[in-house]
Amino acid sequence: MDIRQLNYFIAVAEERHFGRAAKRLHMAQPPLSQQIRQLEEQLGVRLLNRTTRRVDLTTAGELLLDRGRQIVNDMETLKADVYQVGKGATGVLRVGFSGSATYGVMPQIARLAKQMLPGLSLALNGEMLTPSMEAGLRDGTLDAALLRPPVASQEIDYRVVDQEPLVVAVPSFSALAEDKPVAMHELQDQDFISYAPESVLYRITSDLCRQAGFQPRITQVVGETSTMLAFVAAGGGVAVMPSRVRAFQLDGVAYREIDNAPPVELAVAWLRGHRSALLHNFLDVVVAATAPGHDPLPKDERLSLS
Repeated sequence: MDIRQLNYFIAVAEERHFGRAAKRLHMAQPPLSQQIRQLEEQLGVRLLNRTTRRVDLTTAGELLLDRGRQIVNDMETLKADVYQVGKGATGVLRVGFSGSATYGVMPQIARLAKQMLPGLSLALNGEMLTPSMEAGLRDGTLDAALLRPPVASQEIDYRVVDQEPLVVAVPSFSALAEDKPVAMHELQDQDFISYAPESVLYRITSDLCRQAGFQPRITQVVGETSTMLAFVAAGGGVAVMPSRVRAFQLDGVAYREIDNAPPVELAVAWLRGHRSALLHNFLDVVVAATAPGHDPLPKDERLSLS
């Protein structure tokens, strides 16, 4: 018994008439009658009681009609689900992102993903450093990552999607909290709160301090942006971070721009050779969410997965 024979039987069982069933199926009546006889022979039971005027179901036929409808419906649902997955319109994507991205692009990306790909579920892993995200992409625990370049691994491709200036978070009660840009040399006597040494922002902060003629006095190393800001609010020191973190307003913290500091980049990264349609569509969402005006990308501008 195949799905085609099952559909033939359901049509006859519902119409209770071979002629009407044949018309519904857009076929001639003799081939339909032959298919039903073959089905009965395969199953070894009579499914229909035929008269010249109507067709009645046997007990076995009633069972087949009931279960057959479920099977046909399940098959149609399965076909639709497979199509959606194949087109990258549904599924689960595991995404890592840096802590500072929490306050900037990630909300935009999540919001646009819900609009453009309503069947996509994002399994988000936040407050990750670039080396950890690289490892996750390589070992398959992450499908994509929003990280800070540079990327060390040759196995990972990425595209820069955002640039933002650096700011320094300072205690709001300190003399540095005046509403004007600060030069790095003004911070030489300050305690610094920093991400771990393997982070990109740690290296950027250290380089800026050295260029200003001093070594940063790092008194606290933390893993989460929110924790870093809590230490700043408590007067524990200052912290250099991307400007979008200013969206996180915390009592006791003031943000100041840094003179002549280079912008810090944010990139979307993926494992080279990962060609899933779901990932491809997500990359389009990321680029659209970070583009001016948040306009969706035309098809000919979609990211190429090399």
